[in-house]
Amino acid sequence: MTAMDLDRAMDLDRAWDLHPQVSVRPEPFGALLYHFGTRKLSFLKDRRLLAVVQALADAPTARAACLATGLTEAELPRYGRALAVLAQSSMLVGRTS
Repeated sequence: MTAMDLDRAMDLDRAWDLHPQVSVRPEPFGALLYHFGTRKLSFLKDRRLLAVVQALADAPTARAACLATGLTEAELPRYGRALAVLAQSSMLVGRTS
């Protein structure tokens, strides 16, 4: 999968949430995400990405979550790709309502 595919996979103007079966354990390096359904483990090696993931629950869109955590518009493509990887691995799901 190319970076362009990942950019298309994550719609930052859509509401996203952690999958209900995902547990987040903050760590000094970032966080561990464990999906109890798929038994996948993901490492977030960026504390700012952890802040974005945590902000998703209260934000109307992923873009709003990113901006609320202090990311700049210039940083959005990089963090959008990281969020896309989490969505591809079912750690994040689109909010339906």
